[in-house]
Amino acid sequence: MKTNVILGASTKPDRYSNMAHIRLKKLGHKVIPVNPVEKEILGDAVVNELKDVWQDIDTLTVYINAARFTSILDDVIRIAPRRIIFNPGAEAPELYHEIPEHVEVIEACTLVMLNTGQY
Repeated sequence: MKTNVILGASTKPDRYSNMAHIRLKKLGHKVIPVNPVEKEILGDAVVNELKDVWQDIDTLTVYINAARFTSILDDVIRIAPRRIIFNPGAEAPELYHEIPEHVEVIEACTLVMLNTGQY
């Protein structure tokens, strides 16, 4: 089972991060939602700050803007995901050179990847 972190997870059903959360769970992935105020999303315990994630992470899927991502870049590097997916609106190309080379960086839509078997 692959562990996925959703950075910018939401309880709102109309948010793409929420839709991705549902789809990931449906496909059998473990999901760790990161949200600064929620306690639980879709039955999963929420981590309020990325720095509190200690599991081995396959994919970090990003739904926060580049300015917010910049402020937690050190935490992203520390959790060492296998890959990072920057969803539309969350792209941060000015920071990609800061991410270690062994981490795959993708600009794509997690939902499209899931729905087309590219995830």
